[in-house]
Amino acid sequence: MTHFEPISPLSVLDPRDRGGPVQPLLTIQGLKKYFHSAGNSWFGAQSVVRAVDDISFVIHKGETLGVVGESGCGKSTTARLLMHLIKPDQGEIIFDGEKVGIDIPLTEFRRQVQMVFQDSYASLNPRLTIEDTISFGPRIHGMYESKARLISHDLLARVGLDPSRFAGRYPHELSGGQRQRINIARALAFNPRLLILDEAVSALDKSVEAQVLNLLQDLKEDFGLTYLFISHDLNVVRYMVDRVMVMYLGSIAEIGDGETVFSTPVHPYTKALLASMPSMDPDQPTREAPLSGDPPNPINPPSGCRFHPRCIMAEAACSQKRPALETTRHKKSMAACLLQNRDTPIPFPPIKVSGQ
Repeated sequence: MTHFEPISPLSVLDPRDRGGPVQPLLTIQGLKKYFHSAGNSWFGAQSVVRAVDDISFVIHKGETLGVVGESGCGKSTTARLLMHLIKPDQGEIIFDGEKVGIDIPLTEFRRQVQMVFQDSYASLNPRLTIEDTISFGPRIHGMYESKARLISHDLLARVGLDPSRFAGRYPHELSGGQRQRINIARALAFNPRLLILDEAVSALDKSVEAQVLNLLQDLKEDFGLTYLFISHDLNVVRYMVDRVMVMYLGSIAEIGDGETVFSTPVHPYTKALLASMPSMDPDQPTREAPLSGDPPNPINPPSGCRFHPRCIMAEAACSQKRPALETTRHKKSMAACLLQNRDTPIPFPPIKVSGQ
């Protein structure tokens, strides 16, 4: 095997540079995205899908922020908005104190923020070898081909693939886990500061998933990365994240310290989401779902709190006033619930998370 000098993971920019470690790496303010569909009437009236509706949050340097919620809650749309794969209708994206598209050009922002998609095969060009796939981006941005190929071989080794065996292969010659390692290596080719992982391990079997998760943890430390981690698997999220954000119908229901949200959730939707996890105890099987029905139609969302039609604690005020995110009593999270400070316990089944 040919020996290559490893690249320095922090050679471009240490995550503590620029605004300092206290300043958030990414700040989202009032982000909105509405999709307009053609109307069915003769007058051409349009319907509006509120995919992401006025959300604000921050991602701190060096942390992993997890995003969870039912399908259709806006998780992937949020990720694509952050990458500007789709254009926001409203809101600001601030990267380390600089407004994206104003203070920092979009091309420079995309060099520092990369994304790993769920479908490992569809996100790779079937006509490019693995070596060309990883080196393509740096070469397009002006790097000499010899150096780009050197980096591609080094990154292959870093994600656990022998360059002498895999550099010349094509995507169809690899397994799903190997392809996802290639996607991770390609994302690291620009030495980014933030990595967006959109269901990056959901298509892998459990043994391979565990290997990739451990790889991501190692790479985060080696490269000084910050992660936005999107997943349906709550056990994986609990293992990976420092903080967690729970989304419901395009808005944020609860956000805060990961262990706090998992152990003492405040929002009724968060409680129901965690209680819906399959029981791993054969003596205490899950006998009925703690949350029934589908989320409301995003074209015509409920007034007030969007969760109130499915909430067993809902009161009249819940249908009239949309709650804002407020700090909870334990001060480690924020929840958007008018009843969060009530002493009345929420009558969901005890929350059991596998591994406890």
